[in-house]
Amino acid sequence: MTALLEVRHLTVHYPLPFGLAEVMTRRPRRVVQAVNGVSLSLERGETLGLVGESGCGKSSLGRAILRLTAAKSGQVLFDGTDVLALDKAGLFAFRKRAQMVFQEPHASLNPRLSVAKALAEVLRVHRVCSRTAIEARVLELLETVGLSADLGARRPAALSGGQCQRVAIARALAMGPELLISDESVSALDVSIQAQILNLFMRLKREMDLTMMFISHDLSVVRHVCHRVAVMYLGRVVELGPTEQIFRDPKHPYTQALLRAIPRMDPDAAPPAAAAASEPPSPVALSAGCAFHPRCPQAMDVCRDPPAPALRRSDQAEVACHLYPV
Repeated sequence: MTALLEVRHLTVHYPLPFGLAEVMTRRPRRVVQAVNGVSLSLERGETLGLVGESGCGKSSLGRAILRLTAAKSGQVLFDGTDVLALDKAGLFAFRKRAQMVFQEPHASLNPRLSVAKALAEVLRVHRVCSRTAIEARVLELLETVGLSADLGARRPAALSGGQCQRVAIARALAMGPELLISDESVSALDVSIQAQILNLFMRLKREMDLTMMFISHDLSVVRHVCHRVAVMYLGRVVELGPTEQIFRDPKHPYTQALLRAIPRMDPDAAPPAAAAASEPPSPVALSAGCAFHPRCPQAMDVCRDPPAPALRRSDQAEVACHLYPV
């Protein structure tokens, strides 16, 4: 397999509004360090899971890859082309090949457009098919995601969460993309509907040979659908490897804490532990060295010193931790 997507040292910062202290002292504007030098790749046909606590930068990374959020620095190579360097025409062409399914299904759809009009708009703007073939293509998309044709006349407010998410998936698939980024796309749904949407993703992946990045905080879902897993903590990937390797033998203390927090279907089992002993530090003022060291039970003096540890090979996985020296 060859890499369809390669992310190199990607950084995303969000400037904060100037406060009175900055104005009075002329201090530099503070920023939220959402993504800090992330590097990873996706092979063609692969599904990569991206996991971590809320606020760790998962969604920012996914949005920056598609240029929905501006990156501060780094490269995003899609089929060998740097997405961050594309002009308007190049970006328009790229959007036909890479799409995103967003977390909140109702919010991601235009409330004024019916389902059929929302799908037709995509086909018309991107000239996927002739005008005379649009209606037939809309019906085909609805059938692909398991929706009946009569739902095409409804607006999002008249649909359930599961139906809205199927529409959002149909819209993302309308142009026949090669890369699909799913951003917490089942987290807002009931458990039974989650299973239906996950089965839909897996069927479409097989039929369309999709390459997927699956962003989620639900580790059981990630284990079910992904080939590899990348664990993020405060803007950095701290562990990356095959799914079963990560779940069977996690290396990084943060990954170990995440797995300990998974609820178990055993009425006699003790309640799951918290992911870590305390709240994560602010992404506005990250500590020097390893960002996890204030919460890590195995922290050493070297963990407090810059620079932060880089990913290094340990067995089949890569881990960014001083417990595993080069």
